[in-house]
Amino acid sequence: MQRTIFNFILAVEGVLDNFLRSVLTALGIVFGVAAVIAMLAIGTGAKQALLDQMKLIGTNNIVINSVVLKEGEGGEETANTPKSSSSGSGSSNSKGKEGKRPWSPGLTLEDLKAIEKVLPGVDKISPEVVEQTNLVFGGKTGKAKVVGITNAFFDLNNLGIATGDLFHKEHIEGGKPVCIIGQTVQTKYFPETEPIGQWLKVGTSWFKVIGVLEKRVASKESLDNLGIRDSNTDVYVPVTSAMLRIRNRARITADKIKSEDWDNDEEGSKKEDENYHQLDKVVVRLADAGTLEVSAQVIAKILKRRHKDLVDFEVEVPELLLQQQQKTQDIFNRVLAAIAGISLLVGGIGIMNIMLASVMERIKEIGVRRSLGAKETDIVLQFLFEAVIISLIGGLFGIGLGVLAAVLVSKSSEIPTVVSTWSIALSFGVAASIGLVFGLFPARKAAKQDPIKALRIE
Repeated sequence: MQRTIFNFILAVEGVLDNFLRSVLTALGIVFGVAAVIAMLAIGTGAKQALLDQMKLIGTNNIVINSVVLKEGEGGEETANTPKSSSSGSGSSNSKGKEGKRPWSPGLTLEDLKAIEKVLPGVDKISPEVVEQTNLVFGGKTGKAKVVGITNAFFDLNNLGIATGDLFHKEHIEGGKPVCIIGQTVQTKYFPETEPIGQWLKVGTSWFKVIGVLEKRVASKESLDNLGIRDSNTDVYVPVTSAMLRIRNRARITADKIKSEDWDNDEEGSKKEDENYHQLDKVVVRLADAGTLEVSAQVIAKILKRRHKDLVDFEVEVPELLLQQQQKTQDIFNRVLAAIAGISLLVGGIGIMNIMLASVMERIKEIGVRRSLGAKETDIVLQFLFEAVIISLIGGLFGIGLGVLAAVLVSKSSEIPTVVSTWSIALSFGVAASIGLVFGLFPARKAAKQDPIKALRIE
């Protein structure tokens, strides 16, 4: 042990005597380790973001979004390919009179019944209808989105109740005037009042607050990318209550028929496209994840047939979309790994080169040590320690540079990064290993020097 410690001290002195050269030698290790840290931080951050997104959208879900066809658009194209894609919106081919929107019942509650009847393996199905409206309570007014749903919505979106209760069966079946509010709504309208049991005016109707959702913490970018609303700012009512007391877009009125009577319009002017869908969105959760893509195709065919061959909807499989994003991210990580590997290889070669040069410069020192009783093992350890120390110096600088790079990437772009302890430990271990591997050959060459010949060299 004493000999090993003595050899280590000699190695430290050798590095300090040529500190600038040692630091320059370590630059390859610095950039290699920094690349490893940054790569692992990006990869870990992307994985964490994927898990967070999966929590937001749930698993085994198929999402159906309504699409408002423009005037003159039809839907001759097929809808067999899910938007794992989506089965897209209508084509530009027209039906009926030129300039008229082809008739479609839109996305309705009856579509849900048809999907449940035809499609096997449906675990839960959740309709959504969204309307922008006014809120009034205690002299405070503001705008918010009221969302008509069933209790399946909370399960599918991993939303819990902070206080109060979910909707009861009679609330949904009877279209009762009850609502559940988000945390932001509670903070704005009930800052000092217990909201449960209070009556909140939503549009022109009064709704009794029966529950408050747990606060959902999610970045705006994640919500926007996934097409998810901020649940903290919404008011939720039973879907039947929304259609009965807020608005039912599927209900045909005399005014609506008159407004769409184009034959009586002498100038042939066209009104702006109106949302004719009863529902804005439907989420279907399957019991078996292996049938997601096939089930999405079946749903697309069912809806196309029910919508008179018009593709005024989109069928998405968010989980498959996220998997595709993950594959892209994995490719990016492999590229970074290759760059990091090349940098470490170059750094290792640099260490070997400098250590070989150092051996040639210090042949007389080696001869003196051998003549004073040093063994080949002592010489090997001395030069091996020098190589490892240089590698560790590069590793320390590389860790600092890598953490800084990860922070800069996170702040300058939308790429999330997470620097973990294990990534730092791994990088430090890699740096030490580089010193051992690439320092072994110069150390052995130094130990094999003939001490007699070494002492003769000036």
